[in-house]
Amino acid sequence: MFAGFAVRAGHCRLKQIMSSSRVEHSQWGGYIEYAVVTDVGMRRTTNQDAHSIVLASDEEAWARRGHLFVVADGMGAHAAGELASRMAADGIPNHYLKMRDVPPWEALRAAVEQANAEVHARGQANLDFFNMGTTASVLLLMPNGALISHVGDSRVYRLRGNRFEQLTFDHSLVWELQAAGHPTAGAPDSAIPKNIITRSLGPNPTVQVDLEGPFDLREGDVFLLCSDGLTGQVADEEIGTILSSLPLATAAEVLCDLANLRGGPDNITVILVRVLREPPATTVSQVATAGSRPVAVIPAWFWIAAASDVLLAVALAVLGMFLAAAILGGAAVLSLIGALLYRLTAGQSGGQLVRRLGKAPYRSVACQASRSLVQKFDTIVRQLQEAAAENFWKVDMDQFNVLVQQAAAAASDQDYDRALHCYARAIRCMIDGLQGPSETP
Repeated sequence: MFAGFAVRAGHCRLKQIMSSSRVEHSQWGGYIEYAVVTDVGMRRTTNQDAHSIVLASDEEAWARRGHLFVVADGMGAHAAGELASRMAADGIPNHYLKMRDVPPWEALRAAVEQANAEVHARGQANLDFFNMGTTASVLLLMPNGALISHVGDSRVYRLRGNRFEQLTFDHSLVWELQAAGHPTAGAPDSAIPKNIITRSLGPNPTVQVDLEGPFDLREGDVFLLCSDGLTGQVADEEIGTILSSLPLATAAEVLCDLANLRGGPDNITVILVRVLREPPATTVSQVATAGSRPVAVIPAWFWIAAASDVLLAVALAVLGMFLAAAILGGAAVLSLIGALLYRLTAGQSGGQLVRRLGKAPYRSVACQASRSLVQKFDTIVRQLQEAAAENFWKVDMDQFNVLVQQAAAAASDQDYDRALHCYARAIRCMIDGLQGPSETP
């Protein structure tokens, strides 16, 4: 089952390190830690996924603009998909950070829209890139909550306690049909392809961007951004349980390994972000009082009403109907006062969103290490053992076998969290041995 994995392992590892740069696990300001893994998979020769992580430069920037995480999954022949995803992953943070005087949720939407326009223009200018596209899932963390912008079928999840929630709606034909009242559209025997997406950046000059949130931040929350190379091979219950049972960096690697061990038909990108502690109330308050101030747009009916009243008042005055002219003139003044009051009060929120956007969560599952999941991992490691023996893999089987024995003992004691942890370490031991030593650039 895993014979081909040994052949491709060194190539996959090289792609992963080049894409994830120097740091896969880091801390910022004591508030968050993150891990990132990206991998070409088992059947692709290039990685058309792209990602970006842009952390705030200081406390003030964290309070005003937050930390930004992006995953993009490109589509297109030749190098088009790779170009489209990289343009989105680079362009969205750049556009967002330039809009300093725009509320974060508006800046987030506008940044994705601008990235779409750029990808579309590039595709129209070159036949090799025609109709190229990419998904884009963006997580913005600020002291007063998390915001998400989303186009396509890459996903954003949140693990809180033992609940694993999908916070984005898949813009895919299957999900759209299910939402329209066809629940069997995603059934295993359904003839509807699961990989057809209905919305992406690039093919069209404009795009509809979903916004979700804000979601409050609690200590221990884990957010996951990923391409469908992960979710196509690993079920939500498995992902959530792995996240709840393993250290962040280990969980990211094991999720990628699991997708590859199940065939790895697509590129895989995983970004995990854990909230280490809730932002202090003073920081949240500062954001609420000193955040970007929205520019209120006065509705057209204000100006129409005021202009109509002024014109009628002038006409009545010319006709000598001074009382009526005075009444209409007063109405015009009241309209102008109303416009000023609207402009002032619309900015009183200090740039804070006072209502929840979107309809998340779209799916929610309970996640807890269980006997059935441990048995799945036991099956995987047994198959790895057999493949290692049959193909003479040069790995540290002594360490691998010790971890498998520890996992079996923990499972016998019904300590499923520890069993899962040991099995995951055994898988990592095997994969690390196959990939061999490598230096991060």
